[in-house]
Amino acid sequence: MMFKSVCNRSFQAITTITFYQHGFKNKGIRLRQIGALLLSSGIVAYTAMKHKAEMSKFVDTSDFMAEPITDISKLSENSDMKAKMELMIMRIQAEFCRALEAEEESDSRFIVDRWERNEGGGGITCVMQDGQTFEKAGVNISVVKGHLPPGAVQQMRSRGKMLQEGPLPFFAAGISSVIHPRSPMVPTVHFNYRYFEVENPDGSIQWWFGGGTDLTPYYLDEDDAKYFHHTLKKACDKHDKKYYPQFKKWCDDYFHIKHRGERRGVGGIFFDDLDTPSQEEAFSFATSCAESVIPSYLPLVQKHKDDPYGYSERRWQLLRRGRYVEFNLIYDRGTKFGLYTPGARYESILMSLPLTARWEYMHTPTPQSKEGKLLEVLRNPRDWLGIENVSHDKKL
Repeated sequence: MMFKSVCNRSFQAITTITFYQHGFKNKGIRLRQIGALLLSSGIVAYTAMKHKAEMSKFVDTSDFMAEPITDISKLSENSDMKAKMELMIMRIQAEFCRALEAEEESDSRFIVDRWERNEGGGGITCVMQDGQTFEKAGVNISVVKGHLPPGAVQQMRSRGKMLQEGPLPFFAAGISSVIHPRSPMVPTVHFNYRYFEVENPDGSIQWWFGGGTDLTPYYLDEDDAKYFHHTLKKACDKHDKKYYPQFKKWCDDYFHIKHRGERRGVGGIFFDDLDTPSQEEAFSFATSCAESVIPSYLPLVQKHKDDPYGYSERRWQLLRRGRYVEFNLIYDRGTKFGLYTPGARYESILMSLPLTARWEYMHTPTPQSKEGKLLEVLRNPRDWLGIENVSHDKKL
């Protein structure tokens, strides 16, 4: 259509010139030259517009923390789920890193470490350490491919994945972040959203999404917990109103430090193996959840980062961080998968660990203290939005 339009305009110009030749016969040769020039100009203009249109297909990477792992020309050419997921997590990483940097009063900035993996793919690790607001903040993306190790195959089959025998190529892309604030009055947040696909020897593909966002306060502020859960519920409700209660319970069950009888924090949402109702809808849901991180967490940082605290609050924060380390190293599925994957980059996998933590023998806070009240909630997860009874009544 573009070429036809340009040619039509050029033809109209030449027709007009031909008409004027009847009145200016002595200048016919010159006018024919002008007509040829106009036609060639039209072709040049079309070529330039076509080139501009083709260039517009290329993804703008100027706002990303680093160049994507996949070659930009391939990302621009492909519209499959692998490309969509990589571009989404690159965007979320950049938006979250810049939002965190804006909360620092000093010149603290993220160190950006782009790395490649011999087995295929790579990642971008962004870490900010020793800031005034954030003692350690890590925001990672990884885009990796290769063949599943036996341990991962066994784990996936135990979750109901119908994986055939033989070499199993896989692709995984995800974003993972843990923020450890300096002040014990500011909660820690964790989020992870990922896409996974495995190719069976017969060519069939199994794919699924997983992830979640959860909050780990050191001192309980019930309004904070309600606000956090309400924001996540809004993201879930845009897609399916069954998602929030289902994934809230899954989060409480998953982030359970079994040997302590405690949850890691006040929960959030968690899901895995999501492959319904369609690939596009599952991707849209994961995107909505990832986009809800900043509005769910940054207001809490801004609310509490200047709250006063002393030695006893800091000591309690370090003890709770010890629990965080225990969960990540003993129970977390993502950490285990990363450590067992050939060519794993351990610095990036262990980015979630805090700079400092503490373990005291048989430490028990008094029940009526602020620390004791938090511990009671961690042992008995709450329905922060008051919807569990409502759901139960509807079933009756």
